[in-house]
Amino acid sequence: MQPVSSYQIFPLGDSAITLDLGNVINEAVNRKVTALFHHLQKKPFDGMIEAIPAYSSLSIYFDVISLKKKVKEKTVYEWLKQELEKILNQDIPIVNETARLVQIPVCYEKVLAPDLESLAFAKNINVEEVIHLHTSRTYLVYMLGFLPGFSYMGEVDERIETPRKLEPVPVVEGSVGIAGKQTGIYPLDSPGGWQIIGRTPMKIFDAGRENAILLGTGDEVQFYSISKDEYENYQSRNS
Repeated sequence: MQPVSSYQIFPLGDSAITLDLGNVINEAVNRKVTALFHHLQKKPFDGMIEAIPAYSSLSIYFDVISLKKKVKEKTVYEWLKQELEKILNQDIPIVNETARLVQIPVCYEKVLAPDLESLAFAKNINVEEVIHLHTSRTYLVYMLGFLPGFSYMGEVDERIETPRKLEPVPVVEGSVGIAGKQTGIYPLDSPGGWQIIGRTPMKIFDAGRENAILLGTGDEVQFYSISKDEYENYQSRNS
């Protein structure tokens, strides 16, 4: 990654700082955020507690008391801003060594896809075309949030971009949805406003698993279509 020239750094309360590379959904920008995140995982600041990547920003939480003791000639914010700017001027490798390609089965049959037909109707295409467009791309996991393991992925084909629902509704674990240019999977039963076009039998979040969260920032995802029988067989084998 070449040194970053366009950015903003600002405090997030009294115990965090945010680096903002622009309010955009952009793969190149997100890969820079991910590269900076992994750099800080390997070489954290003094007093750093954790770093949280988002679409185009990175927030860093720190122990303000220990840093106040360490930093005497300037404020904690000024010191952290200076340290971040040093990193931004470095040539950091943009390759994510932990990224994977994950293939995820999805059943798009009506009983598991309550919004598929209405989306197809609104876009003036048939259901099969929506499924084809959704499964024909490889999606980047931009960030995690909202629920444990909820992955914000993009970007969907512009022909199936669709707005969120006006009001949240109950959504079943494993539901695959679209909101704007994004697609994602609900890891738990939850209220939600995404347009649900299918469901996966894979466990996206499993507290009993060594790695509880299936997907990570920087992973790539390919969806593939399965029948309802395959969906139920998968569930029974992994229950």
